[in-house]
Amino acid sequence: MDQPNMADLFGKMAEMQQKMAETQEALGNQTATAEAGGGMVKVTADGRGRITAIKMEQEVVNPDDLELLEDLLVAGVNKALSEAEALREAEMKKAAGSFLPPGMDLGGMMGG
Repeated sequence: MDQPNMADLFGKMAEMQQKMAETQEALGNQTATAEAGGGMVKVTADGRGRITAIKMEQEVVNPDDLELLEDLLVAGVNKALSEAEALREAEMKKAAGSFLPPGMDLGGMMGG
């Protein structure tokens, strides 16, 4: 059986790192939006897991019920971050998958 060519191996690693970097860059341009309170609060996160926008219906901004607004914001932010994480995992798996032999799965190596 042939020994793996180290130059080829390092070339593939460098190519994979480049692909991952490009995927990370692209994730900054992708977004996930989540709603809370039946759409009263909408939170958008980018694929890197940063909140990029929060929109609220006027009626949810009630000085006498700040607790409701706080709860809706927390729920919306957590949902958006969760969706952004799922988007990021899917994109990174797709990028990594192009370098793996068929049938090989990174599984726990992706930090998930």
